[in-house]
Amino acid sequence: MKALVYHGPGQKRWEQMPDPSILKDTDAIVRIDHSTICGTDLHILKGHVPTTEPGRILGHEATGTVVEVGRGVSTVEKGDRVICSCVSSCGRCRFCRAGNPGQCLDEEGSWVLGNTVDGLQAEFARIPFADNSLNKIPDDLTDEQVIYLSDILATGYEVGVMLGHVQPGDVVVVVGTGPIGLSTMLAARLFSPAMLIGVDPAASRREFALKYADVAVAPEDAAAAVADATDGLGADVAVEAVGIPQTFEQCCELIRPGGRVANIGVHGEPAHLHLETLWAKQITITTGIPDCRAIPTLIKAIASGRMDPSAFTTHRYGLDDTMEAYDTFERAAETNAMKVLLKH
Repeated sequence: MKALVYHGPGQKRWEQMPDPSILKDTDAIVRIDHSTICGTDLHILKGHVPTTEPGRILGHEATGTVVEVGRGVSTVEKGDRVICSCVSSCGRCRFCRAGNPGQCLDEEGSWVLGNTVDGLQAEFARIPFADNSLNKIPDDLTDEQVIYLSDILATGYEVGVMLGHVQPGDVVVVVGTGPIGLSTMLAARLFSPAMLIGVDPAASRREFALKYADVAVAPEDAAAAVADATDGLGADVAVEAVGIPQTFEQCCELIRPGGRVANIGVHGEPAHLHLETLWAKQITITTGIPDCRAIPTLIKAIASGRMDPSAFTTHRYGLDDTMEAYDTFERAAETNAMKVLLKH
């Protein structure tokens, strides 16, 4: 089969790889029908994720069709259309049993696809713990409607909105209006915030963000926008959706006393925690990766028309154009790319 393979920082190739096979009774083999590129893939290519070794097939966001299952798989069968969760879950360890499969202790649990286990930017993929890691797609929904539940929409909902405890009437500021920031704003709208403020240095991204945000401003204007919306108190919730020190530190500057900072971004270098200004503010800072337990809930929200993440797709490519798709996504500031969709 053909696959996108990581060969060290800055190096990737679209090349022939062996077809995957069932290795454990709990595995399934999925023919990938649609896949997409995540900002985390770019972090890997920059060398920010040392657990990803050269020779690894990248990718952790996809939909597909089950073509084979192990003897221990009971919730999906050959022919099922499925969402491949970015998180694999053994279902037995301490964290899985506590409802935190993103921290699964099994060597093939948590975020392994495209990291420590071959991923989904390929013609076929082996899915560990298929019973817990695949979600069936309803017949009346298209792949494009649900593919972003694989990661970014589940992440925005679970790590941004839920950990940030977004409540009706809150003023929520999302720093970074790329795909993960848009996902957070789309999910936050389910909770009726009073105002959603997007912050991004790119004018094109700010314009796109206005599909979901009430206000979208440049970083230098964020403090004034938040002050205007809160009578100078600060945001109830600030979501970091980039993964660089400046954006995390800005979230901590924009939050009100007693507010919540939810960090989503993948950080490749240290950020300062300014306790000299924060120590008395009683803020809560949360971090994490998705558990993807919310995928069934979000499927219902999409099916009911409450949200439509398919609008995130700005570019479409065939599978053999994966390298071109990466170039488009990597140059998002020039191409105005949000999400690129690969149709297999």
